[in-house]
Amino acid sequence: MTTVSAGVRRLPTDSPWLRFALRRAGRLLVSVWVLLTAAFGMIHLIPGDPVRAALGPTASPELVAARRAALGLDDPLWQQYLHYLGDLFSGRFGVSMTSGLPVSQVIGDRLPATLEIAGYAFLLALAVAIPVGVGMAVLTRNGRHRHAELAFTTTSVVLAAIPEFLIAVALVFVFGVSLGWAPVAGRSGPESYVLPVLALAAGPAAVLARLVRVEMLAVLRADYIRTARAKRLPSWLVYLRHALPNALTSTLTLGGLLLSAMVAGTVLVENVFAWPGLGSTIVQSILAKDYPVVQGVVLVYGLGVLLVNLAVDVALALLDPRSTIRES
Repeated sequence: MTTVSAGVRRLPTDSPWLRFALRRAGRLLVSVWVLLTAAFGMIHLIPGDPVRAALGPTASPELVAARRAALGLDDPLWQQYLHYLGDLFSGRFGVSMTSGLPVSQVIGDRLPATLEIAGYAFLLALAVAIPVGVGMAVLTRNGRHRHAELAFTTTSVVLAAIPEFLIAVALVFVFGVSLGWAPVAGRSGPESYVLPVLALAAGPAAVLARLVRVEMLAVLRADYIRTARAKRLPSWLVYLRHALPNALTSTLTLGGLLLSAMVAGTVLVENVFAWPGLGSTIVQSILAKDYPVVQGVVLVYGLGVLLVNLAVDVALALLDPRSTIRES
């Protein structure tokens, strides 16, 4: 009996990478569609007339009717939805009801400021959490230095539990008002980044440091670490080359989630520091009932979260070939 299995070529869909890419792309498309639909329904689910609310009670009925017609709010709902999707795919987010500027211009002017403080805060959180977590794991392994472990755990829990805007207010009072070491409002220079970045990074850094310590303690008990020690390798080499890479998988997953939370956390922090980003813009637009701007900013935040989650999934698949992300 002859076998032909050796000559059979594997189909492209047999590739785990292709299956992972197709599955993740399909999930992303569904998530984007849900986000777009939710953003569209936001204006229509708000009680009252958004145009009347934006123009104020003194606006004439003719002006309200003309603005509704210009925004297409008098068309059937399904037609508005199709026009909305068509405008989005064409790069048109609408026009601000208060300033008359294109929403895409408003977002383009404010988005860099938000990305800057969120990105700097994320890098600072990683730069603090990884060495602190590794150091505490090495210091407290095998039940040593109980007092240091208790102090680290208590401090990290307290920092993680305090909301970003409360940390921001405390930083403003201590370092801005009392000591005068840093400006408390605006985006005026490198020194103006210090307090907003610290306010955003403090909580995530505490959470990541605790996770790095727990994962590092588990790795240090593994057999291959004992083997590396038996080979008389230097301690720094055991920690950095053998232990740390295996301890960072969970940290990377949580880090991606924290990055998404940092972007959302900019809404309150930016208002504390009068930072000219999307966070302060969306609050001002909500107060002014400028719903096209609110709608556009919500889309940007939602797409940012989806893209960060996608990047985390891809990074995990690259770092761990046996990950269930690729095998499932």
